[in-house]
Amino acid sequence: MPIIVNLDVMMAKRKMSLNELSEKVGLTLSNLSILKTGKAKAIRFSTLDAICKALDCQPADILEYREEE
Repeated sequence: MPIIVNLDVMMAKRKMSLNELSEKVGLTLSNLSILKTGKAKAIRFSTLDAICKALDCQPADILEYREEE
């Protein structure tokens, strides 16, 4: 899939654990893990908004487009 999820990179930059992000965003660990590993097929704008607020970042810091070869 050409959409790359860099959630783990932003979490590392902010020194935030998955548990801490889960509490701040209000998502289960399993749902965040699915997103973090790039296995998610979709993300709600409200979820993206909450993650960006918690990590103090922009959506482009988390989601990246790479054209498939």
